[in-house]
Amino acid sequence: MFIQTETTPNPNTLKFLPGRDVMGQGTADFADATAAAGSSLAVSLFAIDGVGRVFFGADFISVGKTAAVDWPVLKPQILAAIMDHFMSGAPLMAAGAEAGGTDGKESEVVRQIRELLDTRVRPAVANDGGDIVFRRFEEGIVYLHMQGACSGCPSSTATLKHGIENMLRYYVPEVQSVVAVD
Repeated sequence: MFIQTETTPNPNTLKFLPGRDVMGQGTADFADATAAAGSSLAVSLFAIDGVGRVFFGADFISVGKTAAVDWPVLKPQILAAIMDHFMSGAPLMAAGAEAGGTDGKESEVVRQIRELLDTRVRPAVANDGGDIVFRRFEEGIVYLHMQGACSGCPSSTATLKHGIENMLRYYVPEVQSVVAVD
């Protein structure tokens, strides 16, 4: 098994491409070892000293590191954990641990926002090893959660304000601003 790696705009996050589906559909973001309990791979990655965040995309894994460790030390350990997991054939997520979707009760404005995020924003952000999740729309404000390499990235504020906010305001006149939330 050959796993490619790519840098991301966030210097503390690397993107690992195992050459196969990771999540397939949806994403999973683990901010710490406690949140990782639903995934054996995430648990294995957090067991490596210096891993600070794990994110699963459709066909990639983004791993964030703490400041205490450098990538040349951490990267081989992460590659080994990912390879061991996929070679074992174990499921990525425990039964019932996968993220849910919407309940189907959303306004036309929210549907437009979600469609723009899904078709124009998420593919570009996934290329950088992250994801942006819609949280809510209230009184003209779109609340988004940054995941993976986007979480804590120095350029994420510029992307959010100058890219995503401008695009949403252009296509959806009801949008006044975009705010990042945890």
